[in-house]
Amino acid sequence: MILKIMAVVLLSFFLFSDPGHSAVYGYIDESGTYHFTNIIPVGKQFRVIISDRIKSLVLKNIDNTSYDSIIMQHALTSGIDPMLVKAVMKAESNFNPRAVSHKGARGLMQLMPDTARLMKVDDPFDPEENIKGGTRYLKYLDDMFAGNLELILAGYNAGPGRVIEHNMNVPPYEETRTYIQRVKAYYHKLKKPNES
Repeated sequence: MILKIMAVVLLSFFLFSDPGHSAVYGYIDESGTYHFTNIIPVGKQFRVIISDRIKSLVLKNIDNTSYDSIIMQHALTSGIDPMLVKAVMKAESNFNPRAVSHKGARGLMQLMPDTARLMKVDDPFDPEENIKGGTRYLKYLDDMFAGNLELILAGYNAGPGRVIEHNMNVPPYEETRTYIQRVKAYYHKLKKPNES
């Protein structure tokens, strides 16, 4: 169990860390507490846990091309960057058109039933409809939050009402903040695929 938790923590750490740093370092102190950093540490107790090579391999696996033509079509129609659509899709469903979340979100873009209705999506498991609805929703949020990427993503994850309730700021939810970091990491990698 502890090893599973460590694996999740480490994976999250390097996926959401500053792409300018190339490795994750760590050590266990005398009390058994794990310490991690992505900044080259001072002190001999730190060891490389995840190298830039492993990080690069994981990030390279985000570019699924199965839905590129549908993404491009609807992104251009809506005026949304297709790489943003793809980054959201990766974070939401990992390109699984049959994905269903524990909260009831469905399909590639993980549309909640109310959002699907608002975006006129009849079958959220149909890739064409789901991508069209998800892209329209991103455009809706883009208009609502005047192009502010963090607020758009916060709205997509937590709902636009939560952003408004928090005075047009990212809600103080760890899940939402982590989601924003994850999508931005994917988005950065998709826009600049040759960067390590």
